[in-house]
Amino acid sequence: MKFVSGFKKLALGAVLVGTTASMANALDMRGWNIHVEDYPVSIAMDSFADEIAEKTDGEVTAETYHNGVLGSQPDAIEQIRLGIIDFGEFSLGPMGQSIPETNVVSLPFIFKSIPQMYELMDGAVGDAIGEGMIAKGIVPLGWYDAGARSFYNSVRPINTPADVEGLKVRVMNNDLFVDMVAAMDGNATPMAFAEVYQSIKTGVVDGAENNPPSYESTNHFEVAQYYSLTEHLIIPECLCMSLKTWEKLTPEQQDIVMTAGRNSANVQRELWQEREASSMEIVQAGGTVVNTIADKAPFQTAMTPVYEGFLADNPDLTDLVNMIRDAD
Repeated sequence: MKFVSGFKKLALGAVLVGTTASMANALDMRGWNIHVEDYPVSIAMDSFADEIAEKTDGEVTAETYHNGVLGSQPDAIEQIRLGIIDFGEFSLGPMGQSIPETNVVSLPFIFKSIPQMYELMDGAVGDAIGEGMIAKGIVPLGWYDAGARSFYNSVRPINTPADVEGLKVRVMNNDLFVDMVAAMDGNATPMAFAEVYQSIKTGVVDGAENNPPSYESTNHFEVAQYYSLTEHLIIPECLCMSLKTWEKLTPEQQDIVMTAGRNSANVQRELWQEREASSMEIVQAGGTVVNTIADKAPFQTAMTPVYEGFLADNPDLTDLVNMIRDAD
């Protein structure tokens, strides 16, 4: 199956809007970010804004509002689509409810490694997912690294799927994640990320699943001391722009913004790897019991019904799923 690059389509579309866009005045853009200011994502987004201002001689400026001050992630995604917020950085996980193509990367164990994810997302796989996003009013500018997500809880280490049985696990608001936990006889509870710490502390949930920097920076390791490196999800994140905002830019400005987005992804990936290593040191020093998984095959086998259900509901995405699964 051959995918036509969504970025190429945007380039063609820019010709159509170029006449009116070239007459556009200076544009001040607002950006959404859930993370604190010194987080790798935040630093990369600020570098994105700096590059745009410099390369457009101040005609286009971008200010990122960190710490989720512009609202929750689901609300911000919708506001990006409507053009109320101009750009933002999002996990592809919550996008899956409205953009089926983004759900493909939320399938458990679909990527074999982080380097493989980089290669595929920077190529045809990212273009194919980007097409689905563009059709919903969101323009991908760069694919950020969110590491590998693993389970943590306050009850016991997880070494096999049977260890998940009966655990109450917070997941992002996506049916795939609910199905993933259910496939191991756990009880999935979608809830806002900001509610997780108190929910674990009070026993509303036993744990959650996330990458090391998120586990550490939110202090979840204080209330959930078992961190089991299942690495079941490698879900890239996206620096995105509203299509409505994109169409206000001249073709020259669009090229600057796209290049800045890709450059910021390189900045974020390098910073992420450094932060991930330091986060693991912090949580282990804080008493976290970390265990690796000697054999992930039982977990992968347990995910068979998740894949079957997803492909039954989305048969048109079979080729995309197979493209990733068959990649070296």
